[in-house]
Amino acid sequence: MNITLFYHSILSDWNHGNAHFLRGIVRELEERGHQVSVYEPKDGWSLQNLVEGYGKEKLDELSAYYPNVNTNFYTLDTLDLDTVLQDADLVLVHEWNEHELVKRVGEHRAKGGDYKLIFHDTHHRAVTARDSMAQYDLTHYDGVLAFGQKIRDLYLQEGWTEKAWTWHEAADTSVFYPHDREEHEGDLIWIGNWGDEERTAELHEFLINPVKELGLKAKIYGVRYPDHARKALADAGIEYGGWLPNYKAPEEFAKYKVTVHVPRRPYVEALPGIPTIRPFEALACGIPLISSPWDDAENLFTPGKDFLVAQNGEEMKEHLQIVLQSPEKAKSLAAHGLQTIRNRHTCAHRVDELEKVCEELGIATQKIYLTQKEQVLHEQ
Repeated sequence: MNITLFYHSILSDWNHGNAHFLRGIVRELEERGHQVSVYEPKDGWSLQNLVEGYGKEKLDELSAYYPNVNTNFYTLDTLDLDTVLQDADLVLVHEWNEHELVKRVGEHRAKGGDYKLIFHDTHHRAVTARDSMAQYDLTHYDGVLAFGQKIRDLYLQEGWTEKAWTWHEAADTSVFYPHDREEHEGDLIWIGNWGDEERTAELHEFLINPVKELGLKAKIYGVRYPDHARKALADAGIEYGGWLPNYKAPEEFAKYKVTVHVPRRPYVEALPGIPTIRPFEALACGIPLISSPWDDAENLFTPGKDFLVAQNGEEMKEHLQIVLQSPEKAKSLAAHGLQTIRNRHTCAHRVDELEKVCEELGIATQKIYLTQKEQVLHEQ
């Protein structure tokens, strides 16, 4: 298939978790012989912050991990959809795009575009910013890919689309895999952005306070940490590492004995079943994981075996002590979580699901699935 993707950015993962999953999906699609073109807005906020804070050389570093990841920059006033979509079989438009772009692509499809058109939602705004999401004009779209059953159902209930599929994020195991290390540099690592005060109390209860009270050697990576957050980290003796390129995370996980997951409040309260990308990636790296409470309503994992769940701060301390003091328990937990990712939650699994959606939409099977001979020719 010729596939065109409109996303905020594939180059930058500065406060932009969608890039994690997108890179893995693009790589997997291309390895199967599909032709993929990514379009992102020129001077998008994530890329701007990355370049301003860390320099353009970070983009060169990215190419070492993702040598075939490329993008096309556009501006809305010069975007020529007739040219861009001329040979497309499938077009995905991400919800983190301007309303105008979403509408224009839909109108192009309505005027005779010979491709299938899908909207892709990977955020909680369908619940927390419903008015804004309702303004997206999906009239001429074939359906919606939603990264959780709850969001999928919402699109159907609100009448925003007639078709929707659940398409969870997953780990890009070409980059996220265990890195062997004989000795650890510390006890606990956490990789995550502070956000918009959506989990401030939770971060104190399940991360900062346990580390402080147990006297652990810990390091935290992420962006948008306000002064009060940095002060709290310093008071707890936690090293703050700032932004970490996503593709460097596996190397950092290998330096520590345990990590934790602290989901944002909208996911816990209104969107059960959506873990976001971080747990997938941590488990893929073979590091023991302890999570604050969230409802695995879609049975993606086996809580208690893939990861431990702490109902409160005291229980988080207990779980941390168990994992840190029992190498066998830590090893068993990590192994179970890793196997679950490999069995069910890789980007390859998600491309399998996407190809099934393409079948349902009526794209010719010879375009979706290359023959063995075609695959060999592609690899050559």
